[in-house]
Amino acid sequence: MFLEIPDVLTPAEVARLRAVAAKARFVDGRLSNPHSKVKNNTQLDMNDAGFRESAGLVQTALMRSEEVRNFAFPKLILPPLLTRHGPGMNYGVHSDSPFMATGGPRPLRSDLSCTVFLGDRERYEGGELAIHLGGRRIEFKLPPGGAVVYPSTTLHEVRPVTRGERLVAITFIESQIVDQNQRELLYELNEVLALEGFNISWENRTRLSHVSSALHRLWGSSG
Repeated sequence: MFLEIPDVLTPAEVARLRAVAAKARFVDGRLSNPHSKVKNNTQLDMNDAGFRESAGLVQTALMRSEEVRNFAFPKLILPPLLTRHGPGMNYGVHSDSPFMATGGPRPLRSDLSCTVFLGDRERYEGGELAIHLGGRRIEFKLPPGGAVVYPSTTLHEVRPVTRGERLVAITFIESQIVDQNQRELLYELNEVLALEGFNISWENRTRLSHVSSALHRLWGSSG
């Protein structure tokens, strides 16, 4: 299951991130994945002063989003990283690493991946985020400020950019609920409760809320 959010960032936040990217130093993306034969992009140097500002801005926006919180049940979000693809660049089919260093006492388990689009779609060609499901390829290319959240277990790629520049922020989320099926079931239950809860009796609404809380407690982990 995928979550598309058209406006996780405000226009002012998009503009600020573009300004940070325009002044920041970008390095070869393979520095963070030196053994990859399919990664061909650049990413913001994490030693650059712009990294802390851009990461904090995107991370705050994601945690502010009710849609993200309801879908991902986030426990940890890796500091988001700005990446660029210019003409001829892509990121071939790959899966994300299961655990990622955070600089803290323990790594982050990547349950969900997230791409936040920052560039105008009309100003670059190609660069779609393509997620592979069996023999199908589902492509995403959202307007500035839009985000896609998807399971980190999926095979995915960034299609080759043929014109212009693709600028996005990427990050990874550790969920309170490890099991993808359980997480999606609880999300669906909560969505029905939110949409239909006031169309049923208060007693039955209370019972559904009790079931949701019990399952969250049973399946989830806060530590």
